[in-house]
Amino acid sequence: MELAIGGRSALVTGASMGIGRAIAAALAKEGVRLAVVARRRQLLEELQKETGQKLVIIEQDFLQAGAPEAIAQAALAGLGSVQILVNNAGGSRKFTLESTQEQWDEAITLNFTRQRQLTHRLLAQMIERKWGRIINITGKSEPEGLNGAFAAKAAMHSWAKGLSREVGRHGITVNSIPPGRILSEQILRNYSPEFRKRESEEDIPVGEYGKPEDIANLACFLASPLARYITGAVIPVDGGLRRYQF
Repeated sequence: MELAIGGRSALVTGASMGIGRAIAAALAKEGVRLAVVARRRQLLEELQKETGQKLVIIEQDFLQAGAPEAIAQAALAGLGSVQILVNNAGGSRKFTLESTQEQWDEAITLNFTRQRQLTHRLLAQMIERKWGRIINITGKSEPEGLNGAFAAKAAMHSWAKGLSREVGRHGITVNSIPPGRILSEQILRNYSPEFRKRESEEDIPVGEYGKPEDIANLACFLASPLARYITGAVIPVDGGLRRYQF
């Protein structure tokens, strides 16, 4: 399928590893001009070598004050425009009843507030061009317990749906992808091989954990003109892990 996104410009946050890295690599393969953001510059430089393309590399801590403005400025300076925004930065924050206000603030800032700020900083130039794609990598809606990231991702879903209704007339779509169990550095760190094997056999209908490329494939499609009539959607990529029916 010809996605017709070659020559477009994209900004991918959290692009140094896992899902973000796979999305950036897949977009590069489609000929998209890229700005990539992460805290570890070395990993972004390795990504650049792998893609064989000149990337706009932005070394930035997403939690730092002023990060969205700095990222937007660097991306626009390097690319001229940002037509595709992939909000991928974030991280799980498992909490207890004793977790502090500071911990909650950090989780919400990392997993929702910064994405919202960055998106709104880039909206005007998308509206001016009458075209844009905003793709949010979010999280599942069935938390096992308190997790600051899950709460923030629920806010992302609600915000993205509302935003989609505001910007659709400008040729801009806004969609969210909640991944299931996708093999990544975080997954390998947090879950033992025994747990992964048991969960794959008992809870995931397709019988295995997903790969970052499984998310990247959908992200590339949603970034394309072919997905012009898909907006405000939450599309899980989880091998059937979720148990709710819609």
